[in-house]
Formats: sequence, C-alpha cells, structure tokens
Amino acid sequence: MKFFHLSDLHIGLKLMNRDLREDQEYILNEIVRLAAREKPDAVVIAGDIYDKAVPAAEAVETFDRFLTGLREAVPGAEIMLISGNHDSGPRVNCFRSLLSRQQVHMIGLPPQSPEEKMEKVQLYDSYGPVNFYLLPFVRPSMVRQVVGMDEHGNNCSYDETVRRMILREEVDRSQRNVLVSHQFYLPSGKEADAILRMDSEIRTVGNIDQVSASVLEAFDYGALGHIHKPMTVGGERFRYCGTPLAVSVSEAGQQKGVVMVEMLEKGKVEIQVLPLNPLRQIRIVRGSLEEVLAEAGTDYVSVVLTGKIQEEADLQERIRRAFPYLLEVRRENETGADYGMAEGAEEEMDPFALCCAFLKDLDEEDRKLLRDIVEQVQEVK
Repeated sequence: MKFFHLSDLHIGLKLMNRDLREDQEYILNEIVRLAAREKPDAVVIAGDIYDKAVPAAEAVETFDRFLTGLREAVPGAEIMLISGNHDSGPRVNCFRSLLSRQQVHMIGLPPQSPEEKMEKVQLYDSYGPVNFYLLPFVRPSMVRQVVGMDEHGNNCSYDETVRRMILREEVDRSQRNVLVSHQFYLPSGKEADAILRMDSEIRTVGNIDQVSASVLEAFDYGALGHIHKPMTVGGERFRYCGTPLAVSVSEAGQQKGVVMVEMLEKGKVEIQVLPLNPLRQIRIVRGSLEEVLAEAGTDYVSVVLTGKIQEEADLQERIRRAFPYLLEVRRENETGADYGMAEGAEEEMDPFALCCAFLKDLDEEDRKLLRDIVEQVQEVK
C-alpha cells in the first residue's frame, strides 16, 4: 500500500506581508500532478491545513480546489486530514460523518469522552489491513475528561497526555499501523533546544509541549506534522515531512518534498521523498551593494548588505528594482554576525533611514515630513 505524507500547508499565510496565494496554488497543483503520476492509495495531511483558525475565503477556495484536484487525480484514494495548532478543530470537524462516506476523513477534534476512541481508518492490500490512527493536535486541557489528571490533580503534561491517548487505543502490533499526529515529538535522548526550529513555527515557553518519540514505537510509521523542516525522530519510520513550500526566510535553501510511503509486509516500510520545486525560491543574498545588485532575480529575497554602505536616497528603490519580490533589507554589522544575528544590525542605521526602510515607497514630500519629525524627536531626547 502506497500513500502520500503531507503536512503544514498553511494556506493563507503571508510572508512578510507578501501574499503567497499564487505560490501556494502552484505547489498544491504540483502535489496533484505527483498524485496523478504515482497513484497513491491514500493521501495523509498531518495538520495545519490553514494558517489561521478562521481562514479567509480565498484560502478556503484554494483548499477546495486542491481537494477537488486530488479527488480527480486519484479517485479511489482515501484522503485523511487532521487539524493542527493553527487550525480550528471544530471547523475542520464540520461534516465529518458526511465526508467520510466520500473517502475524505477530516478530523478536527480528538476523542471528547472516555467512550470515544481515536478515528481509525482501515485499508487493505495483499498483506492484510493497514490501520491509520488520526490524532489531531491536542492540548492537555482539551482531553482532560478522556485521559484524566496527574497524581496532583492537575492537567497531565503534553507527553503524558499523548502517551495515554495512544495507550487507550490498544493498538494491535501484529498488524501494520500508522499514526497521523500533529505534535512536537522529541527524539529520545535529545534536548528540545537542540532541535532546529523555523521562524514560521509557534513555540511554547520552556518547550512544555514536547512529547517523547518513544510513544511512537507501537506504530510502523509516524506521519507527523508541526515541524516545518523535514526531519526524522528516532529512525526513518517516524518523520516530519515539513512544509511543501518554504514559508519563512529561515527555510531558505531547504529542499521541500512529498514523502511517499509504501507499506509492505509487517516490518517493512519503503520511503521516498518526491521533490517539490516552487514557483519562486526564498533566497538570502549577502554582499556589498554592487554584489547584491548583480544577483538580480525574481525569487523572494532577503538582502543582507555587508561592509560600509554609503547612504543613498534611492538605495531601497535600487534594490527593489533588482528584486521585485524583495522581502527585506538588512545590514550585517562589522563583526560579521550571521543572518540569525542580523536583527541588531538595524541599530547601525540612523533613525531616518530606518523609518524609510520600514515605511517604503515614500515620495519627497513624505520624506521631508518624516525627516522633520525625526529631528524634532531627537531634539526632545
């Protein structure tokens, strides 16, 4: 049995106020094209369908077209989706029973009572059944009535909550089992701070949402969502596929893809990553002004200027003309700090230049007014 593993579509997301609708529609069409070519038996989307709990109408339309395209490309495939921390569980859960009859399983909410079990979709091939357990994003408070409290009468930790949610399913380990989940799973023996996280991810204070990947051992494959960089957590069988499209500058240079999983006889899983190439890449262009301008192009670009730059009234405009999809312009300080430390480099700009860089597209009258305001503020200081 062959299935696609996707997650973190984040439909409707804006990249530094850049509307990514065209880029997202392009990459979703690429996924549909791959589905038509590979003919998977199922398509799994492990959460964060949308970027916001209440998505814009355009985002819903984009998702609708994607699902319609998938159904046309693989009419016999089972399509399984769960909600992520960016989604509204109740909204994703709408029409759940009706859609399941159309081989579309949109699971927005985890079990809500002790009697209710995790949604399980059972498919068959020549080796027997494959059980897909669909677990949407859970916070301990959401399932307190299901998993109970800790020994002190408080909510369980994220780790204990997910562990109890899985244990109560009494997974038959003699069969082939797949968990679809959207949580922060931590490889055994690793510290949460050692995991490289992307700027586009929501992180909890103190990493209280971490869950030990050891809870996945009952499954033959873990189709995980939440982490935006493709990575495994304790073996090839448990993995984050990452976003299908880079959605932050920190993802520049990452090769995105669809994870294609083939379940053979019990204990044998074959995994292949099908590359996805976007309409526009995200690039970080670093160098002197002349070096930067020489790399003009139509990708999304974060420019980092190095060395001493002579202030020019049209500096931003020259860079913008070279890069129509410019995201930002930063300055690297003289100590050679890398991009991740470049935020402090903005302090080297004088207040007027910094305001111009932030506001953009100011005409001469606006610039004159802004300079007067800045000078007045500086005098008061």
